Formats: sequence, structure tokens, C-alpha cells
Amino acid sequence: MQTGARYCIRCGGRLERRPIEGRSRLVCVACGDILYQNPLPVASALVLSERRELLLVRRRQEPQKGMWCLPIGFAELGETIAEAALRELREEAGLEGRILGLLDTDSYRSDFYGDLLIVTFEVAKTGGSERAGDDADDVRYFPLDAIPPLAFEANEKALAACLARHRDEWAIGDSFRDLQAGRPGVLLSDALVRSVEAEAELIAEAWLSVIRTHRSTPAYRRLREGPLREHAQGAIRRFTHWIGDEGAGDSSGAFFRAAGAERRAQDVPLDQALSALSLLRKQIFLSARAGGVWAKPLEAYRVLELDRRILLFFDRAMVHLARGYADPSFRER
Repeated sequence: MQTGARYCIRCGGRLERRPIEGRSRLVCVACGDILYQNPLPVASALVLSERRELLLVRRRQEPQKGMWCLPIGFAELGETIAEAALRELREEAGLEGRILGLLDTDSYRSDFYGDLLIVTFEVAKTGGSERAGDDADDVRYFPLDAIPPLAFEANEKALAACLARHRDEWAIGDSFRDLQAGRPGVLLSDALVRSVEAEAELIAEAWLSVIRTHRSTPAYRRLREGPLREHAQGAIRRFTHWIGDEGAGDSSGAFFRAAGAERRAQDVPLDQALSALSLLRKQIFLSARAGGVWAKPLEAYRVLELDRRILLFFDRAMVHLARGYADPSFRER
């Protein structure tokens, strides 16, 4: 709250404090006008680079001289609070920008200015070049894991809100790029792969129940359950190891060629063997997606990503299974 006012801005009469509307307010003793004192509006802009680095400026003046902060300053008459944020970005950091959204509002008590209302927007850079100006003597991008102490708590709160807003989006984007690049062990669906591995016995049992009754696999009704169950568990293990090792030392090809040769020897038609393998793939997917994993976009992506990895593996498995039929003399070493 601003202080120091002594005279009425309407008639020049003396001001005195009186209890009004549950607060102590300044009132003109001559005309009775109330001097309402409101917090000053402050606008700040949070800009992230394409590499997810945070734009900060170093303060040239007090308060908090020499510390880093978001481009920030008072809103002026005739502009909206969003326009003020873009103007401060231009004046302090040399950049033109576009408002992406409101991040945070915060109240702050300043010994210099009194009560402030700080409004922070996320802003996309649209032009200009980074250069310090106005109340800043330096401008720089910082990695999100190396942010220096910030001058204002409101900046820290806005940054936290920004990170929370983008957390799932970035996680999905990073995981998708890693999937495309074939980098193992860093994908969102890795947790689901581990759950598949842990549930291998249950998945195999469910698959066994399906193929013994499914109309596309009648030949499996006369095969012994024990070897079928072991084969299903072996296929699941090779799937999880293939994902974890990025194919290094992959024995799945030999495994499925041997399975093809064995099914041919058992007079199982190729189309039924391929159908049984497809049903195992489906059972793995159903196990992974159980438990309400579609509740959030990130969880939905996690399951869809795993489905893609399952398809990649079982497409290869089907090719090797068919090769086993073509070469019945093959034996797994």
C-alpha cells in the first residue's frame, strides 16, 4: 500500500485516516472523498529458446541490482498488462514477442514501491536480437538445470508454473524422438515394458486360454499346454530383452525360426501359427494398457508408444516364424 499522501487530489483538503469498509482508509475532511490505494501492476515475460533455455536479464538498478530476473516492469496508462509484458521484453532484452498464455499472478510487498501485483506471461520470441537495455545490463539464456538465483519470488513461481505446463508435452516429445532414433532405456513406455516382464506368466496363461478356443487357431487345441506356455513366456522375455538391448545379442530370430520349424513338424498350418503369434502380441498390449492408463495424454502416449514397439518386434517375429516353416531343418543353437 502506498503511503505519504497528505492532501485530497480532488479539492486539496487534508486527509485523515478513518475506519471505512473494514479498513483504515484516507478520507478528505473537506469533501469526504476516499483515497483508495491499490497495488501497482507489474508485467513480466518468460521466454524459452528452442533448446528450452530461459531468457534472463541482469538488473542494472535497485531493487536487487546485479541479480538475474525475467524481463519485468510497471504497466503504463493506455496499455494492457499483456502489452506491458511485450514492451518490457522489447526494452530490456531487445526482442519482439507473442503472448502464449498467462503463467502466474503474485502479490509482492516492495520496500521501494509498496504493494505490487506481478503478472507473468509465457511469450514466444518472434523477432529482434538479444541485447540488454533499459534497466538491464546483460541478457542471457540459461539451461533449465542451471538457473541462477532469481531476483523475485514471483519469477520463480512463474518458472515453476511454466515447467508444470510443459512437463508432459516435453516428455512425450523427447520420448518420441528417442524412439525414432532407436535410443534404448529412455522412453516413456519403458515402465510398461517392465510391467510386461513382471506379468509374463499371467500373460502367457491368458494367451493359452485364448488360443485353445479361438476359431483361428484350432490346431493348438491338440498341442500340450506346458510347451506352449513355456514358448509364450520365452517370446515375452525375448521381446523385453530386445527392447532393453536395442537388438544387441538378439536371439529372437533364431527362437522364432525354431518355433516355426516345430509348428510345421506338428502339422500346424502357417496361418494358424501366425494367428497365435498375433494373439500373443494382442495379449501383451492388453496387459500393458490395463489399469486406467488412458486417463492423461502422457499415459495414453505411453501405451501407444509401447504398441508401436510391440508391432516392430512381432513383425520381425512373424517373418522369422515363416522362415522356420520354409526351412524345417532349422534347429535353434
